Order: sequence, then C-alpha cells, then structure tokens
Amino acid sequence: MIESAIKGKITEDMKEAMRNHDKERLATIRLILAAFKQREVDERITLTDEQVLSILDKMLKQRRESITQYQAGNRPDLVQKEEEEVQVIQHYLPAQLSDAEVNALIDAAIKESNAASMRDMGKVMGILKPKLQGRADIAAVSAKIKERLPA
Repeated sequence: MIESAIKGKITEDMKEAMRNHDKERLATIRLILAAFKQREVDERITLTDEQVLSILDKMLKQRRESITQYQAGNRPDLVQKEEEEVQVIQHYLPAQLSDAEVNALIDAAIKESNAASMRDMGKVMGILKPKLQGRADIAAVSAKIKERLPA
C-alpha cells in the first residue's frame, strides 16, 4: 500500500517546526501524527490519504466542539489554544467547498440515489461522504439534506 502523501507532508512540516522552534505548531503536528500512528497500530494498516483526511476531519470537529464548551465556560485561554490547533489542522485539509458547491452535490446525490424520503438519507450520505470528506462540515450537510427530503 502506498504511504499517504498528506502524512508525508505533515512529517516534513514537523521537522521544519522543530528547526524553527515553533512549539505550538509542533505540539499540534505531534498530536496529529500520534492519531495517525494510533489508528495504524490498532488496525494494522498503512493509512491512505482518504483515511488521513477522515482523521483530520474528526480532530477538527473535536476542536470545534471544545471551543464551544470553553466559550460557554468562559475560558478564553483554552479557546485560543483550540483555535490555534484548528488553524494547523485546517492547513492539511483540502479547500472548503462553497455553499453553492455543496448544494449542487446534494442535489446530484439525491437525484442519483432516487431519494424520495428521509428513509433514503443513508443512500444520499453514502454518495456524498467520500466527496465531502475534509471539504465540508458533514453535520451541516446532513441538516441540509433533512431540509430537502420529506419525512
């Protein structure tokens, strides 16, 4: 199996952060690489770019949830730390799709799957998820699909 190009880029960026004594960035990159290593060891696999994007997407979602909780708890110091981690993680994800692009993909997936009701949401998500991985907030996309499919 081919090594992930994204993982290789992150490893190179870790070396650069070490040379530049960029402690905050280095810490976040090490967290990312640890998550990759954990999955590789647990599942005895070598990660593909798709799997790497999935892990990065999950890490991004966790950080955003933490930011919300820290804001509610009036902890600006922790909010700032999480936001810095979000910036580093987002650097490795592909460019985010615009609302118009997401809507066009949703329409195409509904048409392709012949979705007629909420029961068909799984089919639509199955088509969309690989196309949107790391490029859009899956929860927001899910909400948009629910608006379009009749109960």
